[in-house]
Amino acid sequence: MNDISMLTEMGECRDLVEARLSEMFTEAGTNYAVLVEAIRYSLLAGGKRIRAIICMKFCEAVGGKLTDALEAACAIEMLHTYTLIHDDLPGMDGDAMRRGMPSNHVEFGEFTAILAGDALQAAAFETLAKSRLNSDAVVEMVKTLSAASGAHGICGGQYLDLSGEGWQLTVDEMLELYSMKTAALISAAARLGVLAGGGTSQQMRAAHEYAEAIGLAFQIRDDVLDCISTEEELGKPIGSDEENDKSTFASLLGIEVCEKMIGKETEKAISAIDGKFNNVEFLTWLARILAERKK
Repeated sequence: MNDISMLTEMGECRDLVEARLSEMFTEAGTNYAVLVEAIRYSLLAGGKRIRAIICMKFCEAVGGKLTDALEAACAIEMLHTYTLIHDDLPGMDGDAMRRGMPSNHVEFGEFTAILAGDALQAAAFETLAKSRLNSDAVVEMVKTLSAASGAHGICGGQYLDLSGEGWQLTVDEMLELYSMKTAALISAAARLGVLAGGGTSQQMRAAHEYAEAIGLAFQIRDDVLDCISTEEELGKPIGSDEENDKSTFASLLGIEVCEKMIGKETEKAISAIDGKFNNVEFLTWLARILAERKK
């Protein structure tokens, strides 16, 4: 695999998403202009756009065009940004920095940050509903994203995370937490891509298995980076898990075991999609790059 060509493909997806997102929430001169500014502040703050890229590349892998999944990719980024805004709130993780900038509630105040997150969550589903894909696909996409974002997905995972502060969670409890909090949205991104491209039920299952595995590897890597990285590299505070007395795989098992788990889950992801799609070169490369990331 040629890293330069893979990075070019990643950049193409990211550029499409950034351009489309920049066209949204442009209402200036309204009485709620500060709310719109707060939304754009976090939505356009950069980030890796990994979930959006996964969505678009799975669409391409089943024979669709990148642009077929663009609305779905933007919806996923809006939903993801909402979770970041709310995660940083004092009542949640209480982080003052995000992506190298003051968190939304630090910059705009707590109630504005809450409403910015709420508006982004609603906009994610509005964007999906307006997609030009056939109505059956759109309905399935809405169902998929809503299931991933509710009590059985992101919200439930965040509850388990916050309610587990001060307690020593088991490995099984951590696996459940990460499956809901992190892997659920990555899985939704992959499956939305398959739906946008008109893929099969077998490809949907393979996409889910891939995403579940890289989602777990992604979160374990986050745990490790929270221990060994710097605030400058991550663009957010380090050591916050320990400060909040949270159980993580790094604290439970140590860095060396975590590195082995990341490698195992990455290979599991690659195996899940082998032979199931037209071309998995990019998705295979992405899984390995994410496993090695430094921020």
